[in-house]
Amino acid sequence: MSDPNYLQQVSTQVRRDIIRMVNGAASGHPGGSLGAADYLVALFMEIMDHDPKNFDMDGIGQDIFVLSNGHLSAALYSVLSRSGYFPPEELGTFRKMGTRLQGHPCTEKGLPGIRVATGSLGQGLSVAIGAALAKKLNKDPRKVFCLMGDGELQEGQVWEAAMYAAANKVDNLIAAVDYNGKQIDGSLDDVMPLGNLKAKWDVFGWKVLEAKGNDMEDLIKTLRDAISYTDKGIPVVILLHTEMGFGVDFMMGTHKWHGVAPNDEETARALDQLEETLGDY
Repeated sequence: MSDPNYLQQVSTQVRRDIIRMVNGAASGHPGGSLGAADYLVALFMEIMDHDPKNFDMDGIGQDIFVLSNGHLSAALYSVLSRSGYFPPEELGTFRKMGTRLQGHPCTEKGLPGIRVATGSLGQGLSVAIGAALAKKLNKDPRKVFCLMGDGELQEGQVWEAAMYAAANKVDNLIAAVDYNGKQIDGSLDDVMPLGNLKAKWDVFGWKVLEAKGNDMEDLIKTLRDAISYTDKGIPVVILLHTEMGFGVDFMMGTHKWHGVAPNDEETARALDQLEETLGDY
């Protein structure tokens, strides 16, 4: 097992990457990306069975990840680069003309680590279920992971997929919800309350776990617990209690940084709060 303190240092560097990428492009989604950084680091650097040096689109014999809330691409790109899929220097091309690092993950550019174009909210869980079923047909024991946003759960397709997965015993799938209580127009409770989310997933036939989404040790423990519940006839979902904008004090506790890039002064303030641990790109 990797040292959780080291993984936390990686998360801090990922947050630096996010701030610099979004500032450099003058566009992007820093709030949710900062909040989900710990989950992605734990997943790619501790939990998933994957081979960055031998990436292919099929992913046979490897765990697969689907970022349903594709607007968090800055966080995913940073983690992919820091995991060895491509050089961190490429992060500087984020959202630039012709880049492989598009605003939402895409497949046409051939970026290692990306197997599906995402960002049309509500669709990623369906794709992940398809990938999980393909692994079953291929007798591939590896797992499929999928991250969704909590505001994304207002999309009806999510619940159609949830019903399908439970009815068809898609038990090699571990979904997660970035449960920060915020979306682009405000808080979930103001826009469209989700009610008792734990009870909702439970009655839809899923094994439901909860994690402190910005606590590396708790994340790793919960993800390992989630794996222990796979292959038992029901899909698994983790509710990740995160803070949008985590790590940057003026971005936390508000939805206002959902899709707004920090200017140069704000970027400097943010970077002052985030130690450079692995070296900037």
